[in-house]
Amino acid sequence: MASAFPEKSSTPRLLSRERLKSFSLLPSRFLKEKFLNVKKKVSNGASFLPRIGPFLPMSGTNEKLPSVLQKQSLFQVSPPELVFENFATQEVSEMVLSLVNKDKFPRPVKVSMERSPHFELMCPNDVFHIVPPGTSSPLRIRFTPDEMKNYCHELVCLTARERIVVPIRAIGARAILHFPDQLDFSECPVKYSTQKTLLVHNIGNLAADYQLSTQSPFSVVPARGTLGAGDTMQVTVEFHPLTIGDHSGSLAVCCNTGEKSIQTNLHGEAVDANIGLSTYSVKIGKTFINTSNYTTMFIENRSNITAHFQWKTFPTEEDENEEKRRQCYLLQPLKEVPPDNFIEEEDTEQEEGSSEDHTALLSYMVQEEMEKVQEDPMLFSDDIFSIEPMEGEIKPNCSAEIKVTFKPLEALGYLSVAYCSISGRESRLPLRLRGQGQGPLVELSCRALNLGNIFVNTTYVCEVTLMNHGAIDAPFTYIHTTANVGYCFKFAPEEGIIAPGGIQTIQISFNATVAGRFEEEFQFSVAGSPTSAILTIKGRVSEPEPTLHFNVNELDFGDISFGFPSTKTCRLTNPSPVPLSFKLCMSDDGTQPAVSSFDQIRNDSDPSWTEGIHFYVEPREFTMNPRQGTIPPQGHQDIEVTLCSNTVMEFYRTMLVDLEGFGSGVASLSITATYQHFPGLPQHTALTRVC
Repeated sequence: MASAFPEKSSTPRLLSRERLKSFSLLPSRFLKEKFLNVKKKVSNGASFLPRIGPFLPMSGTNEKLPSVLQKQSLFQVSPPELVFENFATQEVSEMVLSLVNKDKFPRPVKVSMERSPHFELMCPNDVFHIVPPGTSSPLRIRFTPDEMKNYCHELVCLTARERIVVPIRAIGARAILHFPDQLDFSECPVKYSTQKTLLVHNIGNLAADYQLSTQSPFSVVPARGTLGAGDTMQVTVEFHPLTIGDHSGSLAVCCNTGEKSIQTNLHGEAVDANIGLSTYSVKIGKTFINTSNYTTMFIENRSNITAHFQWKTFPTEEDENEEKRRQCYLLQPLKEVPPDNFIEEEDTEQEEGSSEDHTALLSYMVQEEMEKVQEDPMLFSDDIFSIEPMEGEIKPNCSAEIKVTFKPLEALGYLSVAYCSISGRESRLPLRLRGQGQGPLVELSCRALNLGNIFVNTTYVCEVTLMNHGAIDAPFTYIHTTANVGYCFKFAPEEGIIAPGGIQTIQISFNATVAGRFEEEFQFSVAGSPTSAILTIKGRVSEPEPTLHFNVNELDFGDISFGFPSTKTCRLTNPSPVPLSFKLCMSDDGTQPAVSSFDQIRNDSDPSWTEGIHFYVEPREFTMNPRQGTIPPQGHQDIEVTLCSNTVMEFYRTMLVDLEGFGSGVASLSITATYQHFPGLPQHTALTRVC
C-alpha cells in the first residue's frame, strides 16, 4: 500500500484551490453567526469542497478506479474550513472534521498536520486511515489559545489521487459594528437632501478600522475611520434623489478583520413637493425702448421643507452640460505649427523651446478657462429680461417675491423663457416672459395736404408739425425721394430731435417745373420706431395766365421843345402769382441817338448851330428806364419814360410790353406829345433830315 502513495516532501507544492466568492451579510445575520459557539457552528456547518490540489498521476501503481472517474474527488470534506470563534484564553475548544468516501471501494487516506502549540490532531498524525465506501471518518482538532488573537493552521489529507488542504483559523479579538438591517427613508422630496442619523456601537472587543460605502442617490458620512471597542459614533446617511420614484441601495460596512462585509438595505421614495410658481407666464405692457418696466410674481412653497431655487437658462441639466462641453471644445487651442526645416539647428532648438513655453502657457490658460466653464452655474442671462433675486431660499409654507424687469432695445415683441430649478421638484419650472417694445410716438399734425392749383415755376410754401406724444426723445430724419415730382419739394429742417411732449415745425417749399397733377408720399424716419411718419401731398401744377397792366391809360407829355428831354413816370403791375420777365419797346421809334440841346450848348462850334441837324436814320427819341426786368408775383415796377424830341410833329406812339416765354405786345401804353417851336430858332433846324 505504501508504494501507492507519494513520499512526503519537506517542502510540499503549493496547490491551487477555488476560493469561495465573498458576499455581504445582513448585520443581524452577521451578529448571529459571530456569536455562535463552536458546537453550534459544527451542527450548522454546510458541506463544501475544501482546497483540492491537482489530481496526482497514477503511474507506478496497478490500482484501478472503476467506480469514480479519475478527474473526480474521492473524498468530501465537511466543513471545508475550520474556524474557531468566541474562544477564551487557555480554554480548550474542539471541532470535528468529517472525511466521506464517495467511492464504492474502501480508500486509504493519510491525515497530517504540522506541529503547533495551539492546534492538535486528536488522532494518529501522518498515518493512513482506511475509510469504507459511503462512510465518513471523523477527525477531531483541538485548539488551545494562550492569548486573544487570530491564529491560523492547516490540515492536509492525502489520497491516492489528490491532496486536500483544510484551512484552520481562530478568530480572537474582533470589531463588530452594530448596524440595522434596513434603513427606510419613506417619502422624501426630490432634489432635496434628507438625512438620517444612526448610532453605531462597536460591540466587539477590538478597535474597528471601518470603511463605509454606498451608491447614489445615497451617501454616508463619515466614509472611513476608527471606532474603539465598546465606543459609539453617529453615522449620517443622506438621501438626495434627482428623479421621482423608488430608490434602493445598500450601505456596505467593511472592517479590518478580513471577514465578509455587512450591508444595510437602503430604501426611499422620491416625490414632487408642493412647490410651484404663482404664474407660469409673465406679460409686461408696452415699454419705451431703452427704458425699463417690471412686474412681480411669486414662488410658493406649500411644503414643510426649506427650498433653494435658482433661475436657469436651460430647461435641463443635460442641456447645461452639453453647452459646457461645447464651450470647452471651442476653447481647445490650435495645433502648433512646427518650424520650417531650413532653419539652422541652433535657431530651431531656441524656437522649439519658445514654442513649448508658449504651448504650456496657452494650455494653462485654456485649462483655467475650462475650469471656469465647469464651475459656471449657468444662471439665467438675457439682454432684455432680468430676474431678481436670481437665487435664494424659501422657508416652509412661505413664498418668495420675484421681480421681472423688461428693458427693450427695439420696438419689437420679445419672448424668452427662464427655468426655475428648485429643490423638491424633479423638473425645472418654466416661466415664459413676454414684452412689447415701444418706440417714440411721433405723429404729424396732418397726414395729407392738398396744395390745390399751383403755377409752374411758382414757389409754394406751407408747414406741418411733428408732435412727440411719447416719454422719450424722438430723433427724426427726412427720407429723400426723387420719384415723380418729389425732387421739387424741400423740407426744413430735415432732421432733429423732438423732446418728450414737444413739437417740431417742418417748412415745406414746392417749386414745380412741369405741369400736371401729382400725389406724393414723404416719410420721416423716427429712430427706434418700426414705422415712419408719412405725409401725403397732392395738387395740380398748371401754366399761369400772364396779366400785366399799367397804372395809367396813357402818358401825355404835352407841349415839348426840340432837344429838350421830358420825363414821365408810370407803374407796371404783375397781379399774377408767378414772376414775369418783361422787355419794353416803343413803336415807330428810330435807332440813331437823339440830339439833346444840352449837348449843343456845351459845344459852340457844333455845325448844327448854322447848318442844322442832319439825320441819316430815324432818331431814337424815347428812352425807358428800366427797359427790361422781372416783376415778382403780386409786385410792380416803376418805369421812367423820357422823350427828347428831334422832329417837329404830333407824337402818337405806343409803348409795348413783351413777356419772356409768353409773347410780344402782351400789354401797351399810349404816348402822346405836341412839338412847340421856340421863338428865334430857325425852322429848318428841326425839319432838315437826310434820308
